[in-house]
Amino acid sequence: MLAEVKPHTIAYKRTDFASDQHVRWCPGCGDFMILNTMQKVFANLGRKKEELVCVSGIGCSSRITYYMDTYGVHSIHGRAIPTSTGLKLANPDLSVWVSTGDGDCMAIGGNHFIHAIRRNIDLNIIIFNNRIYGMTKGQSSPTSPEGIKTKTAPEGTYERPFNIGEVAIGCGASFFARVPDKDYKMLEETMHAAYNHKGTSVIEVLQNCVIFTDGIHEQITGKATRDENQVVLKHGEPILFGKEDAYGLVLDGMKFKKVKASDVSEDQLLKHDMHEEASQYHLALARLQLPDFPVATGIIRNVEDVSFDKRVHSAIEAAQKRTSFKNTSDLFKSGNTWDVVG
Repeated sequence: MLAEVKPHTIAYKRTDFASDQHVRWCPGCGDFMILNTMQKVFANLGRKKEELVCVSGIGCSSRITYYMDTYGVHSIHGRAIPTSTGLKLANPDLSVWVSTGDGDCMAIGGNHFIHAIRRNIDLNIIIFNNRIYGMTKGQSSPTSPEGIKTKTAPEGTYERPFNIGEVAIGCGASFFARVPDKDYKMLEETMHAAYNHKGTSVIEVLQNCVIFTDGIHEQITGKATRDENQVVLKHGEPILFGKEDAYGLVLDGMKFKKVKASDVSEDQLLKHDMHEEASQYHLALARLQLPDFPVATGIIRNVEDVSFDKRVHSAIEAAQKRTSFKNTSDLFKSGNTWDVVG
């Protein structure tokens, strides 16, 4: 079920958010699904177009600002988040959406990413994770799997990859979700939930690049393997996976343990709680990886916390109450002033 959204002020259709620009992505790219879903979600938010802003950095993902018929900023490499921070602080009523890639966000933009999360500024950050630098023709990215051959690692990369969920939740993210690009329903529901969350919302999309990493997420998202290798989290329900939900998770001391669901009681099976305040549980879910465990998808963490923009404007209001200067113009005109007459 979709998260609650505001009533419509204007009746929009998905196509109302499609710009007149020709979409320049490779046929079969996972970016198309993200774009179409964003357009559909925006049409159902009940917000005027001028209240929605799309911001991006550099890369295939960042072309999306041209294809969304909203206000937008195509910023520079790795700087979409600070640009968005300025927009949100200048006008807190805006709904600001950041589109970025695993290279753009987790490498040159990594510092901005972790501090946006630390501050919990009210942004919606969508990370297109294809585990490669696509637009710059196939170099290793911070999420490229160890051993994969790329233009910058022809013998196979020897760097350990980032787990985006581990980074985000480890930095204190109040909202983190992981969604396959093929699952448009989950993506739509997650975008609605991110919109309604007040704070930094991070959505990692497992996105396919048909040119450089085709099938990179197939073990997790493919029809033949997803039942065994992907666990779809649903708040308040047991964490089950496999054919006919044959397997589940239980706590074994401080660790998760994979069990046959039929071998334990229902009370022993872990139930997903995305609102759990303690982040250790969500961090452990984000860390689940093949071959020992299935990869967790859906909304992993969604907890309430005061957003940075609200804190900033509350501090400004408090400072204004303590002084007779209501703005910088009042300050400049205070004390000894004079007019220079030519």
